[in-house]
Amino acid sequence: MRIWNKKKVFIVFSAMIMLVTLRAAGQDLLISAEVTQVNDKEWFTPADKKVVNSADGKAGYSDNSGKPNVIIILTDDQGYGDLSAHGNPVLETPNIDKLHEESIRFTDFHVAPMCTPTRSQLMTGQDALSTGAFIACCGFALLDEELPTMADIFKANNYETGLFGKWHLGDNYPYRAMDRGFKETVMLKGWGITSTADYWNNDYFDDYYWNNGQLKQYEGYVTDVWFSEAMSWMRKQAEKGRPFFSYLAINTPHAPLYVPDEYRQIYLDKGLSEDLSSYFGMIANIDENLGRLNKFLKETGLKDNTILIFMTDNGTYSMVANYYNAGMRGTKDSLYEGGHRVPFFLRWPEGKLKTPRDISTLTQVQDLFPTLVDLAGLESSISNFDGTSLVPLLTGESPGSIEDRMLVIQYGSQPWYNVGLPVKGEASVLWKKWRLVNDSELYNVDIDPGQEDNVAGEHPDILQKMQEHYERWWNRMQPRLEEVNYISVGTEFENPVILTSHDWHFMNTANNAHIREGANRSGPWYINIEEDGEYEVSLYRWPKEAKTKLRDGVPAYEAADDVFEEGKALPIAFANLRIGNQTYTTEVTDDDYAASFNLELKEGKTQLQTWFYDENRNQLSGAYHVHVTKMIN
Repeated sequence: MRIWNKKKVFIVFSAMIMLVTLRAAGQDLLISAEVTQVNDKEWFTPADKKVVNSADGKAGYSDNSGKPNVIIILTDDQGYGDLSAHGNPVLETPNIDKLHEESIRFTDFHVAPMCTPTRSQLMTGQDALSTGAFIACCGFALLDEELPTMADIFKANNYETGLFGKWHLGDNYPYRAMDRGFKETVMLKGWGITSTADYWNNDYFDDYYWNNGQLKQYEGYVTDVWFSEAMSWMRKQAEKGRPFFSYLAINTPHAPLYVPDEYRQIYLDKGLSEDLSSYFGMIANIDENLGRLNKFLKETGLKDNTILIFMTDNGTYSMVANYYNAGMRGTKDSLYEGGHRVPFFLRWPEGKLKTPRDISTLTQVQDLFPTLVDLAGLESSISNFDGTSLVPLLTGESPGSIEDRMLVIQYGSQPWYNVGLPVKGEASVLWKKWRLVNDSELYNVDIDPGQEDNVAGEHPDILQKMQEHYERWWNRMQPRLEEVNYISVGTEFENPVILTSHDWHFMNTANNAHIREGANRSGPWYINIEEDGEYEVSLYRWPKEAKTKLRDGVPAYEAADDVFEEGKALPIAFANLRIGNQTYTTEVTDDDYAASFNLELKEGKTQLQTWFYDENRNQLSGAYHVHVTKMIN
């Protein structure tokens, strides 16, 4: 049972005073140079609130000497074999390899086979199916607002908190990173660059990103920007004597495979294909930036008391696995080992964690939250993590029950269009070196790392024990799948609300390619109208920044490392809007950039869906972007 108090609290305070009792959800609502208005929720149990309110008895910066800084580097679509320290025969990653040498390395560490569920598990310490964020789009990439995040707890313990890169757990209030404990955010939207939620025609170079809710252009290659912004922010915190939690969620080497030529050319010269050279070039750039970060930590004196973690969010691509996959079967999206076993390195020179070494105990991403609570000495009364603190393994103490536990990996896949909820049995159960895949295939990866020999018939007792564990786990998870996370409209914390087809329920139209091709699809958004009032609802075929009329196409775009295909014109004559049981229609002209409706809407949870029609009332597509604005009198 959840015990979080959802009562809203409104506070006006000077920007010169640090407020640690509430999670700042509205950092973009700057009223003046010194006054910020914040709406928040009470997220902590009474014990947590006591910690927050009794930090030092007064506002302002305090002496935090001795608290470790924490940096998590999470790369995107980089597999276990995609670094030279793990045997890759051509990829050169000297800085990652150096971190490997200096770290405690969990060699049997697992995540989800897809980005969003891994991120929800990392941020909450819970299994993905219980978080509401277990598919990479389609209305199921919104992290349950009732769950406290890692950033919430760090912030409650008087840490500065920053996200740099890819959040992918919700682009609208109350799901944004800035609503979920991060006081500083520099980030892209959606699943990444060229997703429908991203800024139009971003191409990894000199792009537009969101800084605390405000759109800004940043000069440089995307990964360089994330590291530079994070280091600049960390330097400021160090100068003020503030401990920090920095989440560097890199969106590379995720496709599209765009990278400066000098990194790609290294691997072209080795005879690799252009795609593989681009992918390895993106990792080489990450490696170079890790070198920059290490230099920064040394020069600022931060290295010794900083917990630095390097990990990735899922397995590699098929084209890469065909070249090298560390002997594993499966890639991104797969329930086999190559889909979810990833690198995990932890370095903390002052942490008394004994010497760098390999730890082969089965571990998972959900373990990281409770582990950091213990390592950093954070006060938190959260007691229902699905993960387990790994401190006994890190310090060399008795691991206790950690070594005998079973883990379950399950997430929601997404075909190109129609999406369904996770299906019972489509999972991987992990127990020591045993792997139960799809409820019927049993492998011992200790002697069969490629998972080629199904030994279910030879070990019926083990098969049954793992199946029974999964049955209990599924019965606990399944009820949560029926719940819906609603996007809030009509609040002062995001107005207007920009809805994109990335979050259409059960409909995968999350790529800008869908918009350019004029995909004849539509899905509902689940919205929570927070307040009665007059609203303007504007339907766009193209994102507003494209400055393109509803009926027009767009020309091909010469991007820095690619050419984006031209966008198809649609003969839109009518626009249709449905909110709950009410349907509205308006005509569209050649001059219209959007079809707008001014409506009186009542408070409550409902669905919003759109369609564009031609003059014969044939369906053409939904509105891929919808702006919902509460009118202020």
